[in-house]
Amino acid sequence: MDRLRGRRPQSGQGPTGDRNRTLDRASGKADLAHLEQFVATRRGVEGFVEPRTAVTETTIVLVAADGEWTRRRIDGPGVARSLSKDLAVPVYDAQVTGYPQRMRDWNRDHKR
Repeated sequence: MDRLRGRRPQSGQGPTGDRNRTLDRASGKADLAHLEQFVATRRGVEGFVEPRTAVTETTIVLVAADGEWTRRRIDGPGVARSLSKDLAVPVYDAQVTGYPQRMRDWNRDHKR
């Protein structure tokens, strides 16, 4: 598309763009602050890391003991491990373990 507009690719992107980029934005300080707040205000929180795809960056889903949950972008599985240590929250690979039933129950009970 840039070729048609007469623009040059940015440095390091090559003629077809950066193949390592997703269509999603990167994580930021607000994302980490939200995750920290979620853990601080709920009990029994566990994390489930979702892999990066062509559309979204790596995300983490935090699920509280009552099933309430939140999802935010993170800068990769390494950040999930670091966050797990810092917040004393167990973290699992969502592709391996799946999501807890309490999360699905919470979704069912809190439909709009």
